[in-house]
Amino acid sequence: MRGAGEEENEARRIQDVIVVGGGPAGLTAGLYLARARMDVALWEKDAPGGAPALTERIENYPGFPEGISGWELVDRMRRQAEGFGLAIESFRPMKEIRRGEGHLVVVGEEVEEAARAVILATGMRPARLGVPGEEEYHGRGVSYCATCDGAFFRDAVVAVVGGGDSAVEEALFLTRFASKVILVHRRDRLRASRILQERILQHPKVEFRWKRVVKEIRGDGKKVQSVVLASTDSGEAEEVPVQGVFLYVGNIPNTEEVRGFLELDEKGFVVTNDALETSEKGVFAAGDVRKGSVWQVAAAVGDGVRAALNAQRYVEELKGIAYR
Repeated sequence: MRGAGEEENEARRIQDVIVVGGGPAGLTAGLYLARARMDVALWEKDAPGGAPALTERIENYPGFPEGISGWELVDRMRRQAEGFGLAIESFRPMKEIRRGEGHLVVVGEEVEEAARAVILATGMRPARLGVPGEEEYHGRGVSYCATCDGAFFRDAVVAVVGGGDSAVEEALFLTRFASKVILVHRRDRLRASRILQERILQHPKVEFRWKRVVKEIRGDGKKVQSVVLASTDSGEAEEVPVQGVFLYVGNIPNTEEVRGFLELDEKGFVVTNDALETSEKGVFAAGDVRKGSVWQVAAAVGDGVRAALNAQRYVEELKGIAYR
């Protein structure tokens, strides 16, 4: 007599591929697999779009010479993928991936689904600075998304911390609302692309605090009132009155759920080979979550294509179908 677990395993529907993550990499992978008539579903912990959906304007994605809002670009990707039959499961966070009997199991909240292959495209999130006041005033003056919160700081003085593309892009966006934007950077020059540097260095609303680091964010218990900056040369500190602090000091990959299951690098990004295969057979990674990503929408789309084609090849070989 067969046990209940054996009957359940036998009856379990095994999909071809589950894509985890609904940003550009995940949506592109889902589009290609759905168009290839694979049995595919996409899990997304929020609404589809990923970090680019919060970007006010994307100017370096080919085919849009005037630029396009991040939300519109990823929404077009979503509609195109769904048009080919991709099933998108929004607000379905993944808890873990584990190895089943001849397949993979993707576990969510009160749901488990089996698949022959998984494409991990969970992206990354902003890193915390880790200074006093940051957590206390998160949502009360401390933000990690100018596009989300900039309108709350009309005619205010705000600080933006960081020197890369994200920091400069968000600082420029904030000039639409704030009376002054103070850009704080630990070095004496920006790391952002040359065109962004040209724009911000000549902007009349932007003031620079070079070779400074944030030591503390202060407030009255209800909202931010100032930020304490220290010189990287002398250590001398100054308190600068601001009503908002926007932090762009790095990124953390969304890989906590696969730690111990997949090989990660020292920063937590997924290690892949040239075919975007991970250390676990049948699991692929695409986009910002993988080691070596250049953190660009166009690159994420390319990753999505490559991961989808290689996952398709893997699944069809498992099923004994000649790959064409």
